[in-house]
Amino acid sequence: MTDIIEKIHEFNKFGSVLGLERMETLMEKLGDPQEELDVIHVAGTNGKGSVCKFLEAGLAECGYSVGLFTSPFIESFNERIQLGGENISDSDLEAYGNRALAAAAEMVAEGSESPTEFEVVTAIGLLYFAEKDADIVILEVGLGGRGDSTNIIDKPLICAICSISYDHMNVLGNTLAEIAAEKAGIIKPAVPVVSNVSDRDAAAVIARTAYEKGCRLYDVSRIRAGVSHETPFSQTVTLEMYGTDYSDVELSMAGRHQVENLKTALAVIEVLRKERAIKVERQALYRGLKKAVQPGRFEILGEDPVIIVDGAHNEAGAKALYDTMKRHFEGSRILLVTGMLADKAVNDILHSLIGITKDIIVTEPDNPRKMKAEELAERLKSMGVEPDVAPSPEDSLALAESRKNCCDVILFAGSLYLISDIRRMIKDGGR
Repeated sequence: MTDIIEKIHEFNKFGSVLGLERMETLMEKLGDPQEELDVIHVAGTNGKGSVCKFLEAGLAECGYSVGLFTSPFIESFNERIQLGGENISDSDLEAYGNRALAAAAEMVAEGSESPTEFEVVTAIGLLYFAEKDADIVILEVGLGGRGDSTNIIDKPLICAICSISYDHMNVLGNTLAEIAAEKAGIIKPAVPVVSNVSDRDAAAVIARTAYEKGCRLYDVSRIRAGVSHETPFSQTVTLEMYGTDYSDVELSMAGRHQVENLKTALAVIEVLRKERAIKVERQALYRGLKKAVQPGRFEILGEDPVIIVDGAHNEAGAKALYDTMKRHFEGSRILLVTGMLADKAVNDILHSLIGITKDIIVTEPDNPRKMKAEELAERLKSMGVEPDVAPSPEDSLALAESRKNCCDVILFAGSLYLISDIRRMIKDGGR
């Protein structure tokens, strides 16, 4: 870990606090570079990372210099800020990071509240993209929408809300309509909105917000897509998007939920194309969409047995994982390794996971918010499952490795913090 990352992490002590006042002050001290950017702003409970990846890969293949801001990271901190498909370099992270930290220090010296870690990282990304002359910047919302630091953007090219489900209820609300209201906070006056929200109450909130702000709303939730040549590694999708035929789009991301994410991304591209904000060459776009991959999301890392890592860290993610596993691995002997954060809807997630397999190893992520492995085991026992307990991710990987001859698939699922560690260990030769 570089010194600049350690300095950025020091801001973690201020927690995760929603609201734009600190961000407005911080960006003003940096010269408001975000005002120079053409931004696609993407919110949603699940799928927003994949939507961003589809957009990035597709637009990059069409010749655009694309900035991508996402969270959390899977392999390295630098991947949160990408330009032209490359992570920000250590030297650029240090240079732009020091400028953001100096502005934050100036804020505090003047009596302002300190920015949070996520706000500092967002500021670094926006400053970097502006000074590197990114053609288009794709901003993934961190938490919610209304008070998220990425909402500092006053006039994006387009806003997209790709799903609404239960997560972070202690911050965003206890009903899907309340959560939708927070996500809809990214909607700006007269800016087009793409929505792919199936729940009627949540969709109504988004539609009402778009209407009140004079936005044209593109609801893609009922657009049908056909799927063919489906494997655990790929699928081919055909659909029509606002009069344009998208036939035989090859994806390297499996699962029917990725079809929904593709719909959202294609709607964004189609709206911007028809507004002449971008130019798209069909075959280049197809090549880009096929290249799009999302590390840690139904990612296959090995065969014999098949090794899968998936960040099914909330109820909707776990349900999508259940559906994908049933479609591709029905009848297989599956070993599941899981660990979760205590502030998630753990029981709801477990109900989907035990539908996949009852052969389970529980562990705990390396995170202060973790649920203890013993407590997770007790939750499973109350559901009629007797799991094995591994104290750490390293122990869980070793235990799974020792049992690989007894299964066809080893599935690591749950907290993204756990998936990140497991993925790194496997790639470093931990299995």
